[in-house]
Amino acid sequence: MTPDMDKYIKEILSARVYDVAIESPIHHAPSLSRRLNNQILLKREDLQPVFSFKLRGAYNKMSRLSPEAAQRGVIAASAGNHAQGVALAGTKLGIPTIIVMPVTTPAIKIDGVRSRGGNVLLHGDTYNDAAEFAMKLVEEKGYTFVHAFDDREVIAGQGTVGMEILRQHSGQLDAIFVPVGGGGLMAGMAAYIKFMRPEIRMIAVESEDSACLKAAMESGERVKLAQVGLFADGVAVNQVGKETFAILQHCVDEVITVTTDEICAAIKDVFDDTRAVAEPAGALAIAGLKKAVREQNLHDQVLMAVVTGANVNFDRLRHISERAELGESREAVLAVTIDEKPGSFRRFSQILGRRNVTEFNYRYGDPAAAKIFVGIEVAEGASGRQQLISQLADAGLKVSDMTDNEAAKLHIRHMVGGRSVQVMDERVFRFEFPERPGALMNFLDLLGERWNISMFHYRNHGAAYGRVMVGIQVPSGDAASFDEFLSLTTYPFQEETGNIAYQTFLAP
Repeated sequence: MTPDMDKYIKEILSARVYDVAIESPIHHAPSLSRRLNNQILLKREDLQPVFSFKLRGAYNKMSRLSPEAAQRGVIAASAGNHAQGVALAGTKLGIPTIIVMPVTTPAIKIDGVRSRGGNVLLHGDTYNDAAEFAMKLVEEKGYTFVHAFDDREVIAGQGTVGMEILRQHSGQLDAIFVPVGGGGLMAGMAAYIKFMRPEIRMIAVESEDSACLKAAMESGERVKLAQVGLFADGVAVNQVGKETFAILQHCVDEVITVTTDEICAAIKDVFDDTRAVAEPAGALAIAGLKKAVREQNLHDQVLMAVVTGANVNFDRLRHISERAELGESREAVLAVTIDEKPGSFRRFSQILGRRNVTEFNYRYGDPAAAKIFVGIEVAEGASGRQQLISQLADAGLKVSDMTDNEAAKLHIRHMVGGRSVQVMDERVFRFEFPERPGALMNFLDLLGERWNISMFHYRNHGAAYGRVMVGIQVPSGDAASFDEFLSLTTYPFQEETGNIAYQTFLAP
């Protein structure tokens, strides 16, 4: 324990949260428990008035302001749950609140903040842009900045989740799984639980593309990630907090990272057991719990996961449902080459036996070989997929496994049949554009008229950032100037020219 830990315990015990928060229930998850051969419990923070735990820390912080500071008002930077917590706390306490949100923030979240009394200012494309602008207003206007996680009083407010758990469940409890972004919730919970019941394992769960705590633990110091994934936007933080890391490095037993597909599968698990729809960050702990059970062969234990939020855009459900079976390892996505002649698809289906075909994409392109993009149900687990691939290979078919290929799953599955023999010198990239008017035009203005766009695919997923696949014709002599263009673009990107899915279905 750190020297200040006893102070944190006192602050958690005296935290003011229940003027706005409820003591959220713990629910047994019967379906998950049967499947995993463990007793699975869910701490339902998604049932809070703002559908997230975030109002606990915000209210505790704001309730302790001096009358003078309260009169001047508070400001926060947030694109989601923290913003709604600050707004509701301000309304309850009579404190003016200003929330700076990126212009990319979905309308549902902006409306949620305004409906709870917050004054919204839209600024910048990213959280960092919004935070910088908020700090500028702090200096100019004298507002109090309410940090989303890196603040003692915020951490203490979030720690009341851990206090409730021990009060509500006094029996066997082997491990608690908690999602981590900046670390405020886990820091407060771990400080309290490790002080009261040190035998309980505190396991942090991060999205593998925003694993700032894992990087910090491995380095022994806080690490700033160059880039973070945006699917689980509630934990899309590039650096764990200074105050939170001082606690986490002493109180966290393990850090587990999970994929987007595993998060989608966990959202489905929460729905199956509760009929509630968790947001991606809200289901993160369940995804980590399942991974721990599978990889560590856990059985007959009592395991708890914190469902932290349910603020998910309805538009995102399409993408989530597409990926849930992949996350459960019950679907394989394959590129298979079969003969281009009548009866080939029938023969292929006979090889599959009683397995269901979940997706089939094909267009004529070669007089001898038909290359199909196909999704197939398999027995749960990696072994079911490998058994299918071996069976197809034994039948003399060429098979490429694309189940873990992001370009294939996000874009190419919707583009099969778009091959063009007239395209020369094509390079292919995946970009993340902010979901706002003008984002594409900014990219095109930077590109100018130097290179031709030969392919473009975009599909809205209801998130703050749009995922785009672009083909650009770049003659070999222009490679250096094109690389200079890439260095100037502010949008995250990844080259996919060598991706087997592109080469199989779209490359000239």
